[in-house]
Amino acid sequence: MRILILNGANLNLVGKRNPAIYGNKSMEQLMVEIQRQWKDVHFSYYQSNHEGDIIDQLQNGIDFDGIIINAGGYSHTSVSIRDAIEYVVEQKTPVIEVHISNIRAREDFRRVSLLSDVCTRTIIGKGIDGYKEAVDYIINPH
Repeated sequence: MRILILNGANLNLVGKRNPAIYGNKSMEQLMVEIQRQWKDVHFSYYQSNHEGDIIDQLQNGIDFDGIIINAGGYSHTSVSIRDAIEYVVEQKTPVIEVHISNIRAREDFRRVSLLSDVCTRTIIGKGIDGYKEAVDYIINPH
C-alpha cells in the first residue's frame, strides 16, 4: 500500500509556529511515528508553499492508494486545488482532508473549506494526530 501525505502553505512550520494551535511536534517527527506504526505501508511526504506544486502532486497522486492533504490556507481559497482533488477522487483514489486546528471555531475566513465537499473524508481539530486517523481510514475505510 502507498499513501501520499501532502501539505500546503506554511505547514513546514508545524512545531514552530503557533504551538498553542498547531502543537510542538514537527511533521518530520510525525512522519517517523507514522512509518513506525504502519511498517508495511510506503509513505511519500511532500510539502510546498506553492499552489501549482500541490496541484501537480495531486494529479500525479492517482497511482497511490490514498492521499492525505492539509492544504493550509489554500483550503479556504483554492478552486484549482479543489478541482484537482475532484479529479483524483473521480479516478478512485481517496483523498482525506486534514486540519490540525478546528477551523470551524477560528476566524470567519477559515471556517469554510473549499475542499471538503470533494474529499472522501475530512478530519478537523484533532491536532497532528488527525494525520494518523486519516492513514487508518485509508487502510480500513469505515
